[in-house]
Amino acid sequence: DLVKNPQLFADDASRFDFQQGLADNCWFLAALTSITFHKNLLNIVVPRNQSFENNYAGIFHFQFWRFGEWVDVVVDDRLPVDKDGKLLFLSSASKNLFWAALLEKAYAKLCGSYEDLEIGLVSEALVDFTGGISRTIRIRQAPPDLWQIMVREENSGCLMGCQTRSELDLVLENGLVSRHAYTVTEVRRVTCKSGTANLVRLRNPWGKVEWKGDWSDSSSKWEELSEKERRLVHKKQEDGEFWMSIEDFRAQIEELVICRLTPALMFQKNVKEHTVSMQIGKKVVCSMAGGRINYTESYWKNPQYRLKILLGDNVKKYANSCNVLVSLLQKPNHKHRNKSPPLYIGISIFKYQGVGRLPQEFFLTNRPVNDIYVYINMREVTQVFHLQPGCYVIVPSTPRPGQQCDFILRVFSRKHLLE
Repeated sequence: DLVKNPQLFADDASRFDFQQGLADNCWFLAALTSITFHKNLLNIVVPRNQSFENNYAGIFHFQFWRFGEWVDVVVDDRLPVDKDGKLLFLSSASKNLFWAALLEKAYAKLCGSYEDLEIGLVSEALVDFTGGISRTIRIRQAPPDLWQIMVREENSGCLMGCQTRSELDLVLENGLVSRHAYTVTEVRRVTCKSGTANLVRLRNPWGKVEWKGDWSDSSSKWEELSEKERRLVHKKQEDGEFWMSIEDFRAQIEELVICRLTPALMFQKNVKEHTVSMQIGKKVVCSMAGGRINYTESYWKNPQYRLKILLGDNVKKYANSCNVLVSLLQKPNHKHRNKSPPLYIGISIFKYQGVGRLPQEFFLTNRPVNDIYVYINMREVTQVFHLQPGCYVIVPSTPRPGQQCDFILRVFSRKHLLE
């Protein structure tokens, strides 16, 4: 026994309950931190009707969203330790708290092993914890209104994480860790003596090692705030959480990951008024895997899905168009996560008013509304389209003919039909 009085939960789960262990799985912990802000969601992943006391049987169960459904994973209460009896992997600052360590064990079982948790993307774990649709924004290509996007997504209940540049795995002079995942825990505008500042709060899964630049815990920038606002926002302690300006965020961070929850898991009125649809595509045999549009003899054989946009967003920026999030999620073909590298996949959308499948001739003379072809080797590829109300056809594809995978196509918009 590790402790005399083990507990699954304390009074309430917190982002400060855990810190990273031996596994290089900061991506997993960054996502785990995010769901602590959504108690109803956390209670799905870690069902509360279990403990070390009542009807205790030495096992616990957890739920993860995999390929269109919630999967129950059962583990026993044994955890790997070193020769001194200390936990090898995720641990809690409170030595008798075990919900996060057991959750990590269950996720390792789902992915194949603890070794399969080495190296990953925040987006993967966020989707597995929520069933949401993840979107990755490369900061160098981010629009000028990135701050407004982050504020809007936070207000919509989205979960956010980020990743630093993929250099050597080391701590930089500015306090950030390269090739590392962080959780975005808050975005906030503060009032300074000289005006306003847009800030982003991040948390390091290590539970220590923080940003040393402007708006860090020891920065003199905090003196520019009123005492009331400073007390509300500024907390000087070594807990892995820190603030930085949006300008420094753009300069230091490589990718921002936004996970939009489905309406069933949300409580904000503006989100519940949206529609999410899902289509499951089975493995495409070679004769039907048509490759990219350049392959004129076979592209038309790719799967085709009809999309009808029924309402615009009533947002001035996009006139009467609708903000449509389209996700293509491929199913792993191996039990062990690290032995199942994803294919390069992409999404194209064509405007089309007719009925039936689009014939080969259509693609010889028509271009997709997204005239830039991007194929990415990630488990989930997501694109945002601004579409006028009307009829469209979505065509998922791989770069070359004959490549096969099971996949899920999901669409999130204000109101649409997908078939």
